[in-house]
Amino acid sequence: MRYRSRTDIIGMVLQAAGRKEGATKTRLMYSAFLSYAQVKEYTDYLMEKGLVMLDRDTQLYRLTHKGLEFLNLYDRMNELINSERGEELKAVTFDSTE
Repeated sequence: MRYRSRTDIIGMVLQAAGRKEGATKTRLMYSAFLSYAQVKEYTDYLMEKGLVMLDRDTQLYRLTHKGLEFLNLYDRMNELINSERGEELKAVTFDSTE
């Protein structure tokens, strides 16, 4: 697996927590490829920042409105980066054929 930034890992955790039914800590671990200690660190951080909340009755993590906004911006940023990367690759390919 390639190196993942902290932002990439947060994005993966938020995507899992954003499921309609929410996500257990185990689901977050598997979805983001994290150990128990790592997922605990990230969920504590995300709750502190107001991006996820824990439903104490069901033990499910859910996105907050702020978390959804972050996830939308994160997805948009990735779209921009990937589309620009594709254009750069096309330009390099075009230039190399001359």
